[in-house]
Amino acid sequence: MSATGFPDTTAGVAPPLWLLAELTYRCPLHCVFCYNPLNYAENRNELSTAQWIDVMQQARKLGAAQLGFSGGEPLLRDDLEELIGAAHGLGYYTNLVTSGIGLNESRIARMKQLGLDHIQLSFQDSTREMNDFLSSTKTFDLKSRVAALIKRYDYPMVLNVVLHRYNLDHVARIIDMALAMEVEYLELANTQYYGWGMINRAHLMPTREQVEHAEAVVNEYRSRIGNQMKILFVVPDYFEERPKACMNGWGSVFLAIGADGTALPCHAARSLPGIRYPNVTDYRIEDIWRRSNAFNQYRGDDWMQEPCRSCDEKKKDFGGCRCQAFALTGDAAAADPVCAKSERHGDVTKIVMHARSKPVAELQPILFRTDANSQRFF
Repeated sequence: MSATGFPDTTAGVAPPLWLLAELTYRCPLHCVFCYNPLNYAENRNELSTAQWIDVMQQARKLGAAQLGFSGGEPLLRDDLEELIGAAHGLGYYTNLVTSGIGLNESRIARMKQLGLDHIQLSFQDSTREMNDFLSSTKTFDLKSRVAALIKRYDYPMVLNVVLHRYNLDHVARIIDMALAMEVEYLELANTQYYGWGMINRAHLMPTREQVEHAEAVVNEYRSRIGNQMKILFVVPDYFEERPKACMNGWGSVFLAIGADGTALPCHAARSLPGIRYPNVTDYRIEDIWRRSNAFNQYRGDDWMQEPCRSCDEKKKDFGGCRCQAFALTGDAAAADPVCAKSERHGDVTKIVMHARSKPVAELQPILFRTDANSQRFF
């Protein structure tokens, strides 16, 4: 045992390549599918500027090459520009993941000057009414102005729209909106059901017909527009026969640091019980990444149960998503039930069929991400 309290083994652990800095859980939006912790309102602690710079220095020394500034809404941090400059100086490729709220010409000009490489802007839908409903804000027009600002400052236009029951039927209009904005990359990422997405799953879960029709629309546009815009369409896990390689494997390439300094192997890892995630205020990044029990919990395949343990695809999908496995089975080490080989796959099939048969009007009220709703669960 090392002086850190972690085991002294580092064999076979490659360095992280991607660092996600979740600068704050504060956000002006109240999205119904937000992946941020349900109890975010209980913790307002945020790392200081100096602490974030120290985290970036340590992770870069360890091998991290790409850095995402996320949240909540990272633009709510007054020191964002200072952090961007520090990251650029360290040699990171930097990405700002934002709703656009708080971005103005003076700030984007400063970010450009300081070396920010990439901005990913989110919309909730192609119409003002649905965009503003899903975020419980009046932000569609503001987002549209920010999109134009991003183009004006010669950033690659990357647009993200989370898909679900309420907007899958609008995919053609979303693509048309993106084309009108001269978007280079459009990410149509179907909702992943954890965090607020899990709480609102019954409302957000689409029908299989919706998913198949939306995918057909995307393929038709791809054929028609060619290289004018790249469209990424991520099919929901619940509609697949095999799980995705979540984060390319637990503790493999992805290191997230929460607003309070908690180090996580994925965005939703706090949902798993019984794991004590180390904090960067207590431990060095290298010790956290290589030696902590939390980051070694689901590395390799010794932890796997059947059918994963003997599956010839385990090096491809790494057993699927641990957070999803826990949400659906109550056991984080279980085979991800979206896999047809799982004995619990029938549970996923029932959820999908339920979306087709149960009118949304009969469900529990939809819950927006607000402080009041955050506190009601704990």
